[in-house]
Amino acid sequence: MARAFLFVLDSFGVGGAPDAAAYGDEGADTLGHIAEFCAAGAGDRAGLRSGPLSLPNMSELGLMQIARSASGQFPAGMPVPEKIYGIYGAATEISRGKDTPSGHWEIAGTPVSFDWGYFPIEGDAFPAEFIDALCKEAGVPGILGNCHASGTEIIARLGEEHIRTGMPICYTSSDSVFQVAAHELHFGLDRLLAFCQIARRLLDRYNIGRVIARPFIGQSASTFQRTGNRRDFSVLPPEPTLLDRLVEHGRRVHAVGKIGDIFAHQGISRVIKANGNDALMDASLSAIDEAEDGDLVFTNFVDFDMSFGHRRDVPGYAAALEAFDARLPEVHKKLKPGDLVVLTADHGCDPTWRGTDHTRERVPVIAYGPGIRSRSIGVRRSYADIGESIARHLGIPAGPHGRSFL
Repeated sequence: MARAFLFVLDSFGVGGAPDAAAYGDEGADTLGHIAEFCAAGAGDRAGLRSGPLSLPNMSELGLMQIARSASGQFPAGMPVPEKIYGIYGAATEISRGKDTPSGHWEIAGTPVSFDWGYFPIEGDAFPAEFIDALCKEAGVPGILGNCHASGTEIIARLGEEHIRTGMPICYTSSDSVFQVAAHELHFGLDRLLAFCQIARRLLDRYNIGRVIARPFIGQSASTFQRTGNRRDFSVLPPEPTLLDRLVEHGRRVHAVGKIGDIFAHQGISRVIKANGNDALMDASLSAIDEAEDGDLVFTNFVDFDMSFGHRRDVPGYAAALEAFDARLPEVHKKLKPGDLVVLTADHGCDPTWRGTDHTRERVPVIAYGPGIRSRSIGVRRSYADIGESIARHLGIPAGPHGRSFL
């Protein structure tokens, strides 16, 4: 009997992507640069953390060897354990993008072979005909923003005008995404979600991957803060994923965090919402207790990316990694014979890199569980090998992409 637990540390890249230069990311290395900054004292923050980056549990599962295989060197200041207790390797993304849906879909055995639509950097970001149709159907007087921006920055800059005018704040990034920030009380959460659903339908013709609702609260630039009621409205994956195949074979997929939204709620048996990495870990541990033979628990730990990567916050990212690592023994204690845990990421978001966007990087692949022999699996040619390994572990037929490392 087998169960699988797939944890995505959102944006925890390990550098070394062979095509990074094509994305303007040559040299980006999320793990490597966080470790380098921490070793030099640039990852210290009073009351939060200090000293070299310390990830003893993931290191004993092969993280140091993964970093060297992906980028050519061990992370600075981090000890290399003498013995490794897991399957370890790195994976290269073959999907055409460095965004959340592409990364997750490829992890689930379905790479993205087409080009997403993107919005221009110069001038107005969004087509006038789209904005006109959106405002008319949604019954709003107009929009604010209409540009590339950091989410926290644009809320601070335009939040008060949004409250005063009733116009939602619309912005994008280098990803294929249309993001909408609106006040939960003054604009209304339900109204924001309805606005985003209209935008999702109208943007299908532009091949935009996601529409994201970004609700916030507060009354002024100094007090605005985003809430945990974010919603992602994604297009459907281009073909059945591992999740669809599991459900088709009578298995259950427990989607923790934003996994349900990323897969447009296709191939999902149960959605478990939680806000913040600690709450996501708590929810994952509960799901492990409830998972039956043949089930998959699939969690996205979003804080690494949303709260620290995009905000270029090295101490915050380092502290979040250390907190996650410290809780891994809680996962170990839940495991039964036949269980498989996989730790990976969907892309990079190097907090030392220019700008605020994702970075094209390889990702770690760590797999372990009772009775699983420790060994290196090298650098995999696609994230899809992760999904195919889980498919094999759970005893369903192989898909058309990827190759199991089990």
